[in-house]
Amino acid sequence: MRIDILTLFPEYFETPFSTSMMKRAVEKGLAEFHLHQIRDHGKGKRRQVDDAPYGGGAGLVMMAEILMNAYNAVPKSANCRSFLLSPRGKRFDQNRARELATHEQLLLIAGHYEGIDQRFIELTDIEELSLGDFVLTGGEPAAAVITDAVVRLIPGVLGNEESTEHESFSLPLLEHDHYTMPREFGGLKVPKVLFSGDHAKIEAWRKKNSLMRTLRNRPELLTLLPDNFFDDDK
Repeated sequence: MRIDILTLFPEYFETPFSTSMMKRAVEKGLAEFHLHQIRDHGKGKRRQVDDAPYGGGAGLVMMAEILMNAYNAVPKSANCRSFLLSPRGKRFDQNRARELATHEQLLLIAGHYEGIDQRFIELTDIEELSLGDFVLTGGEPAAAVITDAVVRLIPGVLGNEESTEHESFSLPLLEHDHYTMPREFGGLKVPKVLFSGDHAKIEAWRKKNSLMRTLRNRPELLTLLPDNFFDDDK
């Protein structure tokens, strides 16, 4: 997969994209990252990319012409999906990450300042994408998070495909509790069922534990469970 990011701060991505799974994906030839400086298309000696909003108000607005030139300069495959990172966009979730991982190219635009001239959005018909109901300083953190969530789903990146099948939100549930050595720590013991060797009982415990965690922390997710989720329960 090729991921292109239009940004005013390409240096923001140096560490996230050169460590851990992102580094492994690049080394395996499974992903490549291309950072594009929007200011390269700015106006005048100062490479201006924004101006005061019509109608007044605080902040500055990124100019449509500058963004359009930067956007058009990125080579795009026929299977490229483009997104503007924005708090008013559609909510990004695990299902969307899974869907985007099937594409050969993603183009992410990291917005900044007060906003982006609406004409760029309408002329490109680009989809706006949001991490959640909060505001960030710019789109760079969102672009890094979305890239991480998508790239790790590319077959071969994690090495163990089962890892992605049992983690949080593979179903609309939070992940179950995890334990490792030692068997007792701080007066707390690992649940006995995890030593039983009975895989059916272990799986049943994990399912119940996952349900309890979800009920406690994210009860709204339970309404999204498929109708047949409890069919195998005794």
